[in-house]
Amino acid sequence: MNKSSILLALLLSIVVYLVYTGVFDVVELTLAIVIGLVVAYIFKMELTTGLRGVSIRRIMLGVYYLIKYFTIIEAKAHWSVVKVILSRNIDVQPAIVRVPYRVSSDYGVVFIANSITNTPGTVVVDLDQEKKVYYVHWLTPTDISDEGAYREVSSEFEKYLSRIFG
Repeated sequence: MNKSSILLALLLSIVVYLVYTGVFDVVELTLAIVIGLVVAYIFKMELTTGLRGVSIRRIMLGVYYLIKYFTIIEAKAHWSVVKVILSRNIDVQPAIVRVPYRVSSDYGVVFIANSITNTPGTVVVDLDQEKKVYYVHWLTPTDISDEGAYREVSSEFEKYLSRIFG
């Protein structure tokens, strides 16, 4: 039983629970720890199999990514969608675009897909692992070429997640 994999799974479970509940009191923290222990024990091997090893640098980079994602990236995306909604001249021409990805690990692919889908205005509708592309519904496309869509939709996510997951 690898202690670092259990600890990593526990920490991930606690952080995810607290972020998604949005409540940070003693009862919720206790509940997060209890649920985290159960989840960590059950899923410890699945959560850490294939990772290059747990390191403080990668954990800190992950924390930085999450903070940046939930503050700056999400705020910009929300503001973009709000502008479309409140605009008098709604000239939205949504499109489904191909967005290539360059990460090699399954964790990286999934985290990027989740980051795209959780960002307002974009939703991953399909994934082609052979061609290494996501098919993304994009509310306000600015460049529908593969490289343009990559630059606008997922390059920010991939910059961090490729260093975390490979």
